[in-house]
Amino acid sequence: MIKSLITGGAGFIGSHVAKHCLAMGHEVVVLDDLSGGFEDQVPQEALFVRGSITDQKLLAALFEEYQFDYVYHLAAYAAEGLSHFIRNFNYNNNLIGSVNLINESVKHKVKCFVFTSSIAVYGQGQLPMREDMTPIPEDPYGVSKYAVELDLKAAHEMFGLNYIVFRPHNVYGENQNIGDKYRNVIGIFMNQIMQNKPLTIFGDGTQTRAFSYIDDVAIPISKSVNIEQAYNEVFNIGADQPYTVNELAKVIGDNFGVKPDIKYLQARNEVQHAYSDHQKAHSTFEVGGAVPLEKGIQKMAAWAKQVGARASSEFDNIEITENLPQGWEVKQEEVIK
Repeated sequence: MIKSLITGGAGFIGSHVAKHCLAMGHEVVVLDDLSGGFEDQVPQEALFVRGSITDQKLLAALFEEYQFDYVYHLAAYAAEGLSHFIRNFNYNNNLIGSVNLINESVKHKVKCFVFTSSIAVYGQGQLPMREDMTPIPEDPYGVSKYAVELDLKAAHEMFGLNYIVFRPHNVYGENQNIGDKYRNVIGIFMNQIMQNKPLTIFGDGTQTRAFSYIDDVAIPISKSVNIEQAYNEVFNIGADQPYTVNELAKVIGDNFGVKPDIKYLQARNEVQHAYSDHQKAHSTFEVGGAVPLEKGIQKMAAWAKQVGARASSEFDNIEITENLPQGWEVKQEEVIK
């Protein structure tokens, strides 16, 4: 029996990867601290362990007990814009936690370490983003992701640990945490509509993103360990067609039968345009065309209507308040001293 560890498997992408790994016949152990996921999203056939990748003793015990063949590492606090203001938290969870997993994978001879990185590694002005470009990340989240990529390359060269890196972007779909106000604009918009609130857009809404439906990402990630030519390679993965945030708001409003009431906020420091070239993934994984935005939004909207609105979560460990974007303000007593 193939044994796989899936970190972040109670979260959005991780829960879908867990489902597909189980369908491939893997014995799946899900590790998640539930900081952004939900236990009821873990597939019933998987073994759920509540814990953090920052807990070295727990990781050592899990690797010793299960002797995993594969590690799918999806656990992260992926609020890119917020990462400027939670630098210590960001690097501990997204970099040090990942290194803990890499250490155990080396020690226990894991066959392949599948890492979910991000197009945040590219930074500004490299369009379309291609894997042969030199990453120049512009925020702590992107820096942490690229550092893990580099560490995996070093671990492969020193110890022979095989890896596969995926750089997805703007993924949406069922099981997304629509109550998180710091990330995932599609979930934020749907949550706001269901609460009869205006849709909040930073800047004028002309910034563009290529929004990726979950199946276009989770299925190739799950199956990648079976494709030998994918080993020790980096892949952009997701949708090709960029849309403005204004266009996105209209598509979501149409699916909820409303004309969005948009509240424009002060622009934040973010990449204005982001979309990737996916030719390498298309040829390696033989994936077809991406799910069109209208169809994917329709699927997610149907799910969101079933689960209903969720209270927006507040991040209670803000480390720096200077230049914090409008709407993200915190009470002074919540700031880490």
